[in-house]
Amino acid sequence: MQIQAFIERTKKTTQVELPAKATVKHLLEKLAVNPVTVLVTRDSKVLIETQELHDKDTVKILSVVSGG
Repeated sequence: MQIQAFIERTKKTTQVELPAKATVKHLLEKLAVNPVTVLVTRDSKVLIETQELHDKDTVKILSVVSGG
């Protein structure tokens, strides 16, 4: 299946080919993105790592900012 992912850190959109029933975790692994450093959203809703993705989904990978 094809997923369109906008990566906030690079300001670029990329097409990612994943197997059927792939999850957010699979997507992040394919993109070599550490899941602790980002939030993934679809339709403005935060997705968890085990959330299944669907063909032609568009997601945003947003950097998490923390500080003290």
